[in-house]
Amino acid sequence: MTAQFRTGLAALAALSFTSIAPALAQTSPEPTAASADPRIGTGGEGHTFPGAVAPFGMIQLSPDTDTTCQIRKCYDHAAGYRYEDPTIQGFSMTHFSGAGHSDLGDFLIQPISGDTIGLEPDDYRSSFDHATEQAVPGYYAVTLAKPGVRAEMTAGTRVGVQRYTFPAGKPAQLLLDLRSSLYNYPGKILWSSIRIRPDGTITGARETRGWAPARKLFFAIRPSHQITGHAFLNREEKVEYKGFQGPSRGADDAQQLAGRELVARLDFGQIDGPLELKVAISAVDEDGAIANLDSEPGSFDAIRAATGKAWEQALGAVELEGSAPMKKMVATALYHSLIAPSVFSDADGRWRGPDDQVHAAKGFTFHSTFSLWDTFRAEHPLLLLTQSEKKNADFVNSLIASQQVSPFGILPVWQFHGRETWTMIGYHAVPVIADAYMKGIRGFDPNAALDAMVKSATYGPYGGLDQYMKLGYVPIDKEPEAASKTVEYAYDDWTIARMARAMGKTDLAAPFEARAGNWRNSFDVKTGFLRARKADGTYRTPFDPTAINYGSDYTEGNAWQYSWFVPQDQAGMFKLLGGDAAAVKKLDAMFDFDNSKIDYSHAEDIAGLIGQYIHGNEPSHHVAYLYSYAGQPWRTQERLKQIVDSQYKPTPDGLSGNDDLGQMSAWFVFTALGFYPVAPGSNEYVIGRPFLDRATLNLPNGKRFAIVAEGLSDANKYVGKVTLNGKPLARGYLKHDEIVAGGELRFTMSAKPNKSWATGKAARPYSMSTAR
Repeated sequence: MTAQFRTGLAALAALSFTSIAPALAQTSPEPTAASADPRIGTGGEGHTFPGAVAPFGMIQLSPDTDTTCQIRKCYDHAAGYRYEDPTIQGFSMTHFSGAGHSDLGDFLIQPISGDTIGLEPDDYRSSFDHATEQAVPGYYAVTLAKPGVRAEMTAGTRVGVQRYTFPAGKPAQLLLDLRSSLYNYPGKILWSSIRIRPDGTITGARETRGWAPARKLFFAIRPSHQITGHAFLNREEKVEYKGFQGPSRGADDAQQLAGRELVARLDFGQIDGPLELKVAISAVDEDGAIANLDSEPGSFDAIRAATGKAWEQALGAVELEGSAPMKKMVATALYHSLIAPSVFSDADGRWRGPDDQVHAAKGFTFHSTFSLWDTFRAEHPLLLLTQSEKKNADFVNSLIASQQVSPFGILPVWQFHGRETWTMIGYHAVPVIADAYMKGIRGFDPNAALDAMVKSATYGPYGGLDQYMKLGYVPIDKEPEAASKTVEYAYDDWTIARMARAMGKTDLAAPFEARAGNWRNSFDVKTGFLRARKADGTYRTPFDPTAINYGSDYTEGNAWQYSWFVPQDQAGMFKLLGGDAAAVKKLDAMFDFDNSKIDYSHAEDIAGLIGQYIHGNEPSHHVAYLYSYAGQPWRTQERLKQIVDSQYKPTPDGLSGNDDLGQMSAWFVFTALGFYPVAPGSNEYVIGRPFLDRATLNLPNGKRFAIVAEGLSDANKYVGKVTLNGKPLARGYLKHDEIVAGGELRFTMSAKPNKSWATGKAARPYSMSTAR
């Protein structure tokens, strides 16, 4: 889940939202956007935010309920907002959706009442009632009890618009706090500045030293009413500047302030109607932020309407028919999957890169916020089915452009706002690019892409990569988390080989195909587990397959989860286990494991346990589909029902773990449709079972692919038979070309398992050992 805090399990809050009905309700003709609820995941461990954002928008305008947190609470408040909190500190411009680490929360604004200048955050924090909240894609509203203000938020691609309605007869006042940040600590704000320009536009900037080092961000705010007075305070130096009485004076010392911990009170007097603020940001400079403001003209209502239409179009990529709770969960999951990677180049194409220099995107829009260890699995494959070729090419071009200006010459690992955090393991931009190329995405230079992939897999400063290339595995006495790194490097290598071979570069493909088998070098046949080896070839002892200790043999998991991570060669791994029956027995042992005597309170992201299966973290996400590789797809169908029923709810605590920039949600969208990309790069999807009566993919190429589930009910949880375009489908996988060609996949559901469907060797999904 890409978290770095050491945290334990948190109980899911009991919240009064509609629960899933045991039987399917009547279908609704409402569009998908009407079913999405941004509140799902804002409680418990989901770490999502309820505020306003456009599809892949640069601004994520949302309330922050706690920015003065300690370590554990910072983890809980990674998105700034937590449903269980009773107060709101203000509304900031930038947020992660479901991350396991906390940062951002830039440029917080709060409507105030009275002279709160220089006071601590608790002095202007306001209570609120969830009954006053409204959250739909592109719009958020809440009533703040303390100032009695109705606060509304909307956002375009590069702008955020706030609308505040103050009580009649009371002056309109705002507090702009540049001290505030998510996961704050002394010294995080390196410098900041505020300036009121002659035309009344408020601009400024700050540099923070947080998860990403030395991150610069500039802002521009254009209010709908004239400022009648203001007060600036450098809280660090206790120096106050007052006296400016309107926008007519020049940009002199009375209008601007630079320091580390700045806060400003902005007075507008008594005004008729609401106060609107249009806000834009830029990583380049203040002029870039102003240009971004000008790039999307219009009032609050105009921006809200345009973004509402953008969400209707984006979410209309998947039409849903089924019970209202299931539609809400799937629509919201699709919504969460379309927030990142977010636009991060200015309207003129400029962007700041990992080298902290300004560059220009030519022919593409630069995106950032890549949580690649998570999103290569299902999030990016889902975007290939729901977004245009141009949008997916933008993602790839952004990765390539970052590599070309990286001080280390490698592809992003976990990047946001153009800066590298070095969080998590593997070089997982590689499978994102390879999967896009293999599925026909063009609009980028494939040779430059392959060159970036090879450099990342050969020269990159990844932990133990040199030893991996020398020994065929990462040695644990040289590098922590060695077992996980070995298998993740091997999978990434396989995707390089796939793309190289598809491009006709067989000489390049061959060595990476060999490296793709390196997972075998850390697989202990005697115990049946992936294990960490030392440089002398011996396995590290003592060995406990249930142990989860960060910085040890595995990354955010243990041997039970990571022993299954061979997506490129599950058949080969099953053979080492002793065959299909042994693999099924071990899978059952994983799901049925008794955890009653194991304490995981020391380990972060260990949520959503079903035995040793941990749905709240990504290494387990493909495991339920592996029964199909052993010729028992009905067992996959059983496990998927178990996971969906226990891990997803249409409530604020409806996600069992961090959404991780859409990965948890993308898993659910695919699973609800009835198939899943176990091995991105294979161009295959493993068939599971559907959870909707009917779903239709409106594909980027203009064609439609319908998935129909006849007789779907809680009783009929098994797949009786499958047809593709009216013809029986005897295999347990779909090909990508079959989906994008359009047509219909029809399931006939049954109360009893069909143990003769998709059981033969030829009917099973792709593995290197049995490659077709």
